[in-house]
Amino acid sequence: MTSSTCSNPDTPAPASARPHPANSTISQTAGKLPLAGLLALAMAAFITVLTEAMPAGLLPQMSADLGVSESLIGQLVTLYAIGSMITAIPLTATTQSWRRKPLLMTAIVGFVIVNTITAVSTSYALTLAARFFAGVFAGVVWALIAGYAARMAPSHLQGRAIAVTMAGIPIALSLGIPAATFLGASVGWRLSFGIMSAMTLILIVWTIARVPDFPGQKSDSRLSIAGVFMLPGVRSVLFVTLAFVLAHNILYTYIAPFLARAGMADKVGAILLIFGVSALASIWVTGALIDRRLRTLVLISIVLFGLAAATLGIWGSAPAMVYAGVAAWGLAYGGVPTLFQTASAKNAGDAADLAQAMIVTVWNLAIAGGGIVGGVLLDTVGVASFPWALLALLAPTLAVAWLARRKGFPAAAFL
Repeated sequence: MTSSTCSNPDTPAPASARPHPANSTISQTAGKLPLAGLLALAMAAFITVLTEAMPAGLLPQMSADLGVSESLIGQLVTLYAIGSMITAIPLTATTQSWRRKPLLMTAIVGFVIVNTITAVSTSYALTLAARFFAGVFAGVVWALIAGYAARMAPSHLQGRAIAVTMAGIPIALSLGIPAATFLGASVGWRLSFGIMSAMTLILIVWTIARVPDFPGQKSDSRLSIAGVFMLPGVRSVLFVTLAFVLAHNILYTYIAPFLARAGMADKVGAILLIFGVSALASIWVTGALIDRRLRTLVLISIVLFGLAAATLGIWGSAPAMVYAGVAAWGLAYGGVPTLFQTASAKNAGDAADLAQAMIVTVWNLAIAGGGIVGGVLLDTVGVASFPWALLALLAPTLAVAWLARRKGFPAAAFL
């Protein structure tokens, strides 16, 4: 965040928030969003999330076919996250000068290649390598799409544009993953990955037709990785992202054993559906309000997640309260990818893509950390400790977000 992102109405907007010369026809369209292009980006987000999570729903089939244990198949998800985590920042820094559309297209084509390899591979080692590179391409996509959506939209609708793009996440979680799991059990896991490749081919055509191109950054205007990290407010956004997503993944990763405590082991699908539907509702609310109430929405999300955790901690053995707590959890979580990426993109200005790469790295670190921390808690003190661990993480998260009223999550809308 630079001084130009302050909420003072007399202060000019940062360059990334003003209409880009290559984007003038889009940003002058009477306040309309370029929905066709934004929905293409949303489909890219959908495919990215679905590609990441599909092995988790296809463990038995992939394990039997590739001749390895289910725990080793689980590492296909881990390696995907590692691929994103360790390459997003250096790749984004290296490609800052590239034109945006060729870079986006390279990542999308990469998904066709790696999902096709996964679909036909009979070697676990080859499949593992394909998953790592899938994570690499995902890191590029996530570093690009929030800033891309903002540049495509009028300045006063940039948050809503990012919300449209991020809608692909809860749709993938609530509908795509259950559908892929059902399809994999019915006709085979390889066909599921083949369908992903076919969907990505459709996305390539769609992106070519409806997503505009933008220039990269000139060398004399680029900030270093350390320079972006030291921008006022960026570290606050990164900390809030890390702690919130870590708390989410502790519970989400081990939701099955947590539900078993309430005698709801057979309700995992129903619980995840409730979570997904609530997350979709949250995306809608976020899209409607984010351009005016970003700070308020961030604080509400954290508080609501805390209330959900407290509900699950106090009444975790009562099915009715579990359903209510999960619904509140979905409402709290659904909008946060949009909220955190919008705050990052707006505050970083012209360095938005590099700041997004930092969000990608922190996000995947939180995913991996959630699995590790949740596993330790599960093996040592049991699932009953999960809600209290979440509250222990959410307390400093709320404090940092609350104190970041001038930089990070400012009290007034970004201008």
